[in-house]
Amino acid sequence: MKKSSNVVWHKPTISREDREQRNGHKSLVLWFTGLSASGKSTLAHAVEDRLHHMGCHTFVMDGDNVRHGLCSDLGFSLEDREENLRRVGEVAKLMIETGVMVLTAFISPLRRDRERVRSLFPHGDFLEIYCDADLSVCESRDPKGLYKRARAGEIPDFTGISSPYEAPINPELRCPTGTESVEANVDRVVAMLRARGVIAE
Repeated sequence: MKKSSNVVWHKPTISREDREQRNGHKSLVLWFTGLSASGKSTLAHAVEDRLHHMGCHTFVMDGDNVRHGLCSDLGFSLEDREENLRRVGEVAKLMIETGVMVLTAFISPLRRDRERVRSLFPHGDFLEIYCDADLSVCESRDPKGLYKRARAGEIPDFTGISSPYEAPINPELRCPTGTESVEANVDRVVAMLRARGVIAE
């Protein structure tokens, strides 16, 4: 990737800390990862809804939505997935400077790519949340009919079928989205945020 030249970072007048103080909570990235249909987007939006009603400033970056604009030029090869996540990570990095909690819902199948995104952030600003649902459960849900098409050979590079998914080894939080309710998993995420001092008790 070609690097930009002749650019200098401009230090803002209003800092991230100023915005966090105004908002009454810390800003960070909650990175939801898991197979297609594991419940990433559902959980991310449910967490946002809970946090919004608690008065928090939030924004969800959803994989499908990002590919309608920012990453509309990318496919689903491992190389394109890597670039997709790089862009998302850089946008999320900018967004937490505004004092908001950024919730991202991306399959992000490879550990190395998730760790590369993590490396963009200071320690504690990137929390990986594994939406743990067995392939059989995800395939039985199949809300978009993608697994059926992948099994028929109509979709190449489909995660879990013809392309690998590497589950997190030490995520900050594991949510059993294949066996437990959305509400129970929202409780888990909010409890983690309280325990880490991101939001008030």
